[in-house]
This record gives sequence, C-alpha cells and structure tokens, in this order.
Amino acid sequence: MTLNKILQNYVITSIFSPIFHCALFGLRRPIVRFENGMFITSIDVDVGSKELGVINQGRYDRDVSGSLHDSESFVGEVEQRNLPLLLSLFDDFEIPVTFAFRGQLFDVDTSLPKLVMSSSIKHEIGSHGYYHRAFTSLSCEEANEELKMTTIAMKKIGVIPRSFVFPRNKIAHLDLLKKHGYICYRGLGGFTRDGTYIRTDYDELCDIHPSQYIGRTADPFFVKKTVDICARRRLPFHVWFHPRCIGDTEEQAKRRIERTLSQLLRHAKRKERVGALTFETMLSVMNKAKARMHTR
Repeated sequence: MTLNKILQNYVITSIFSPIFHCALFGLRRPIVRFENGMFITSIDVDVGSKELGVINQGRYDRDVSGSLHDSESFVGEVEQRNLPLLLSLFDDFEIPVTFAFRGQLFDVDTSLPKLVMSSSIKHEIGSHGYYHRAFTSLSCEEANEELKMTTIAMKKIGVIPRSFVFPRNKIAHLDLLKKHGYICYRGLGGFTRDGTYIRTDYDELCDIHPSQYIGRTADPFFVKKTVDICARRRLPFHVWFHPRCIGDTEEQAKRRIERTLSQLLRHAKRKERVGALTFETMLSVMNKAKARMHTR
C-alpha cells in the first residue's frame, strides 16, 4: 500500500470514526445494562522516562513507536512532561484513572508512578508489559518472564497490578495473566471492534473492552454525544490514549487539554451530578460488572 493510500485511509477513518461510534453504540444491543453509565479511562505509559531509551540503546524503538521514526528516548521525554499535566487534570476533576505503566520503568525511575500514588484521588496503576514488546511476538516462556519481571519491579514500591493493558494492543497469552494475579485486561478494539461492554473471557478474566481511542484528531463534540448515549443506555464507556496524544510540546499539550479533554470531562461531570454516570478505573468497574453478571 502506498503512503498516499495509507494517509487517505487514515483521514477517512479519522473523519468517520466518531460518527460511526455514535451510530454503533446507539443501535447495538447491550450485553449487560448497569445501574447507570460508567466512564472508564485508561492511559498507556509506553516508556515513562527518557532514561529508558538511553539504557536500552534503541532496542525497543520499534516496539514503542511501531517504526524507527521516533526513538524510545523521545517518547519517554514527552511522557515525562505530559503525564503530570494529565494527572493534574484528572485530579482537578476528581476523576479516577487507570495508568498502565511498563514494568522496566520501576527498575529505573519511579518518580511518575509515585506521583500517581501520592494523588488524593484513588487512581489505579496497571501493567503495560515490561519492555513494551508485543505479546503476539513472544513465546510462552518470554511472556511469562516479562510478567514475572513486572511483578518484581512494581512490588519495589508496593504496587500489585491487577489490570493489564497489552503493549500495542496485541492480545496473547491470556492464560499467563491469571497465573500472575491479573483479573482484568483491555481487549482488542479498533474502528469496527470497539464496544460498550464488559465480559468474562478466558479463565474468568474480565475484558474491560475499549470503546474509543482519544487520539489527536478526536472531536469532543462527537465524543460527548457518545457519552450521552452510554449514560442514557446505562453502558460502560471506556476511553484510552497515550500521554503523547496530547502533544509533543508543553504548549501543544496544554492547548489540547483545554480544547478537548477538559470539555469532555466537564460534560461527563454534568452527567455524574444528575446520577446518570459514575467514573471508574478498570479494576473498580470490573468489580461492578462481576456483581451485575452474577445477579442476571
């Protein structure tokens, strides 16, 4: 496929994806209805520190960016700058979030995880692999070792992860998640796979399914319309993104926070005030989902 064709497909998807999500969630029959709508946010911290890229000497550049265009060090530097801005945003709105960190960060620089832990809001720290390698490219032994190293690294500061976000959304080795103490994960989404549901999959693991990726082109108008649908139909709405999605510079990040994320969160908070919506982490919504499923 030529570059022009790829860009053309990206533009078409970017334009029609918000409209598609509104239509899909408005028409699709819910798997389980809850007492109210639920707004779940998970944030993928692929690197978390510029130092990781220096230590790894470029070995995981492609695993982090999907190409060799951006280095692991560059992504880590952007995330170091943007994540505190995002944490401040969610703290100001008093909204709990799942931050999925890669395990290697805990062996190098724990400043960002500790910043999350020091918040007055009960955020969740989940796992995003150890080296951010796609699990579909790992053998069973390699995946097991990654999960083991992540557990050991996170325990250093008292974190026991229960939610798992697969690096690059490549789902594999679900049997190993339960073995290492995980009880939920974010399933495979995408333009046609996104949904407003939570279901029990392999060995009682809960798939807290993604509903919408909030990328740089996300239109707050249509995302707010989707929030309205989920609140009205009492469905879980799971948004996710990367810290880098809000911009590569501090100026870009602050502008995008105000123009997109703040608008979205203000709208969702209005739904919360009238009792139509609650804010959840992946772990907290899993507990509600299991209780609901057992009473059906």
